[in-house]
Amino acid sequence: MTLPATMRALLLNDDGYTTRPSGSVLEAMEPYVTPGTIAVPTPKASQVLVKVALASINPSDVMFIKGMYGQPRAKGQPAGFEGVGEVVAAGEDAGAQKLVGKRVAFATGISNWGAWAEYAVAEAAACLPLIDGVKDVDGAAMIVNPLTAIAMFDIVKQEGEKAFILTAAASQLCKLIMGIARDEGYRPIAIVRRDDQIPLLEKAGAAIVLNAEAPDFGQRLAETCKNEKPRILLDAVTGPLAATIFNAMPRRARWIIYGRLDQAETPIQEPGQLIFMHKKIEGFWLTEWMRSTDPQRKGAAVMEAQKRFADGRWSTDVTAIVPFADAMKRVPEELAKPNGKVFIAP
Repeated sequence: MTLPATMRALLLNDDGYTTRPSGSVLEAMEPYVTPGTIAVPTPKASQVLVKVALASINPSDVMFIKGMYGQPRAKGQPAGFEGVGEVVAAGEDAGAQKLVGKRVAFATGISNWGAWAEYAVAEAAACLPLIDGVKDVDGAAMIVNPLTAIAMFDIVKQEGEKAFILTAAASQLCKLIMGIARDEGYRPIAIVRRDDQIPLLEKAGAAIVLNAEAPDFGQRLAETCKNEKPRILLDAVTGPLAATIFNAMPRRARWIIYGRLDQAETPIQEPGQLIFMHKKIEGFWLTEWMRSTDPQRKGAAVMEAQKRFADGRWSTDVTAIVPFADAMKRVPEELAKPNGKVFIAP
């Protein structure tokens, strides 16, 4: 296949981290990325070059381009952590070479950002050949959310309690977790901020849905924690809301933080609970899970995720597929719509 010398991409405007945090909402693209043309990259020995079909936009992408993620930006590099496409070239390693011609879900990794582009470089180890029946919209969102869902549900199962709590429960990730939980007889307690999300999450598998903005939220939360005894809080929000939930949870509760959608300070309301009630606060990062998890378990998780999409137990709720030419204008307004994912089509 003859490759072009250059490609279109959405390029990062700045290096490093921001000194002025601006919240988790993408108000506009212009402060953070600029459409441009750069050379098509050449994959190194262990890498592949992917012709991108669709690139996903995750909350981590938004935090990253705004300089608020846990890794620094590199000015002039394409943004975007995840996508789907065909491998059109590879480095010299055998593992990379065997992927040429395959349709793969891929993660660009910390040092090779670039899914918001016509071509992207990824480590061969970060590519998943897709089985028949997995749609491109599912493949483009195959790694970050589905593998996180399986990994975090493993934590729930290991804890032994059937009930657990999720914040930002209307997210695609949480809906995937609730789908597994429903299939295996667990009882997700979903925390949302709008009543219109309640029936959607009940359909997705939530046993109980609580609106954090309701006047009786505190009372209902206390009653739910007393009756259900959830000991895992899967939290993408932090801030005062998560602190309130953690405070209401029973002994040996674990607050597992994987995002920070609320930029407000996060208080520990009763520090003594960490001592006398044996409560714990910890973090979850998929990259670390990928590094530390047994290869056999990782392989099983990857196949489980693909089969769930292929047979319809999981599906990706799509808000919009935005053509590259419209991305600067449309991506912020599409992301502002609730309950679905937004993709860029190069």
